[in-house]
Amino acid sequence: MKKLLFFLFITTSLYSEAKIYLGSNVGYFSETFDTTDESYNANMLRIKAGYGNREAYAIEFSVDVVDKDKNIFSQKDKERYGLNVELVKAFDLGIYVNPFFKAGFGAGFMETSSTTQSTVHYGSFNLGAGMFIPVGEHFDIELGYSYKGVSYEREENTSQEEGRSSNVTIGYIGFNARF
Repeated sequence: MKKLLFFLFITTSLYSEAKIYLGSNVGYFSETFDTTDESYNANMLRIKAGYGNREAYAIEFSVDVVDKDKNIFSQKDKERYGLNVELVKAFDLGIYVNPFFKAGFGAGFMETSSTTQSTVHYGSFNLGAGMFIPVGEHFDIELGYSYKGVSYEREENTSQEEGRSSNVTIGYIGFNARF
């Protein structure tokens, strides 16, 4: 019984100090490929969960969905999905907004209609900056800009020695709920 009470005490004290937040972003996604100068623009949706404080440090896990309308890898490319992990450093400067920087990495895939390869995978290095605009104690609006350096896997059955790479820029607005 003592162990159970001790476990409950530790669990409730951890959750009372937790700075967990959930949020979503919508944005404008622009990707330019390095070797071919091909590019496309699309809408993006991001769902995220994080742990940290909007005035200090946080770690953020997010899932991206990009609804692209241009075919790069095949005659009918489909949505692009990604999973990101980013460290966030925010600053409390005593003004109404809290600026932040973030850095991390991601990985994902895109389904294609190619006969040789049905899925193309990628990895990315992410950098971003923006600001949190507090709306009360538990909510904030997030305005931001992200850059991603993306490397795609080499396409199967091609003479390509390495995969494509691209530069992605994203401008977004989002809403976070903090618990």
